[in-house]
Amino acid sequence: MRIDMVSEHASPLATLGGADAGGQNVHVAALAMALGRCGHDVRVYTRRDDPGRPDSVRLGAGVTVEHVRAGPVRPLPKDALLEHMPAFADRLARRWSDEPPDVAHAHFWMSGLAAVTAAAAAGGVPVVQTFHALGSVKRRCQPGSDTSPPERVSVERAVGRRADAVIATCTDEVRELAAYGIPASRIYVVPCGVDTAHFGPPAAGWRSPDGARRWSGGASRIVTIGRLVRRKGVDTVIAALAGVPGAELIVAGGPAAGQLAGDAEAQRLRGVAEAHAVARRVRFTGQVPHQTVPALLRSADLVVSDPWYEPFGIVPLEAMACGTPVVVSAVGGHLDTVVDGRTGLLVPPRNPAALAGALRRLLADPDRRAAMGAAGTERARSRYRWGRIAEETLTVYERVAGAPSPLAAGAVTATQKGTRS
Repeated sequence: MRIDMVSEHASPLATLGGADAGGQNVHVAALAMALGRCGHDVRVYTRRDDPGRPDSVRLGAGVTVEHVRAGPVRPLPKDALLEHMPAFADRLARRWSDEPPDVAHAHFWMSGLAAVTAAAAAGGVPVVQTFHALGSVKRRCQPGSDTSPPERVSVERAVGRRADAVIATCTDEVRELAAYGIPASRIYVVPCGVDTAHFGPPAAGWRSPDGARRWSGGASRIVTIGRLVRRKGVDTVIAALAGVPGAELIVAGGPAAGQLAGDAEAQRLRGVAEAHAVARRVRFTGQVPHQTVPALLRSADLVVSDPWYEPFGIVPLEAMACGTPVVVSAVGGHLDTVVDGRTGLLVPPRNPAALAGALRRLLADPDRRAAMGAAGTERARSRYRWGRIAEETLTVYERVAGAPSPLAAGAVTATQKGTRS
């Protein structure tokens, strides 16, 4: 198939860890590569924000990234991109009129707006939509601090209704999409995946790459990885550390280490650590190269992810693949990926006392942690490997494109209903 992905702000070529570069970039890149390995022709359209990049960049076998001129050729916050979507859609429509894909897959709401507009102008290209995050949830969980354009929810509703299919990344999202008035018959649940070749348990004789491992002299290590934005709940993790004596916390992510001093959120979090008298036990690493993330996850006794809301949550899945048990907030995609008591523990979000209690229980029980780690690795490999995710996504594509699916019909039915595996 010829598959055109639209990801207006989340380029698969971007460096991860910035304010607008995270899980969506990973998802788009990995899904495109998995489909390319299956022999499909995949093109990812993203906004040009660097004059030094060529128009087209080969990402891997069968996959190219196409840079679309829409607005100034420089980085812009994603919340400032709505006014440039008409230009993005116009350029897509011109390309699709000359060379229509079998299916277009839009990632994020503004990409969806550009895709459905261009598809109509080009004569009816089938569009599959993945929102990755919904404005309705963001408004509810971040009242007073949501920086999204005011039109976001109404545009999401319109895009969802116009798309031929909408892929939710977790079962919790299905309820939100139904509230938008999107027919259940057009909603499919296909989760994000994990690169199990890159993220895996330690080999025999493996040693932590940082030598002594316990830089603070602590008896145990807790790791949290992600963008340094408030909704990720890193302040809750730091506050919880006060109730976990003898543990050290590594906070990975955000700008490069040399730029942390100028990052407002990093400095706020340092203040939280000082206020809870745990600053000596908290280390901010800044941005971590993708190739070193598995080693960091494997060096941890526990990996924590405690966001206020989470459309999916890739880091806990990566930790599970590495054989490290997780403690996560009971929100969004975490409810699907983490089997409470088996691959990790679920805790209420924004509750330092509950999080501290869960951390203490697991750190005191190495046998239970080992069992959770093994179960997590098995779950990541069997349910969330990218090859399987690509197959499930392709089934949706073939449904909307009218092509016969090589997979069993039951696979679509189970996915469409949001059945957990």
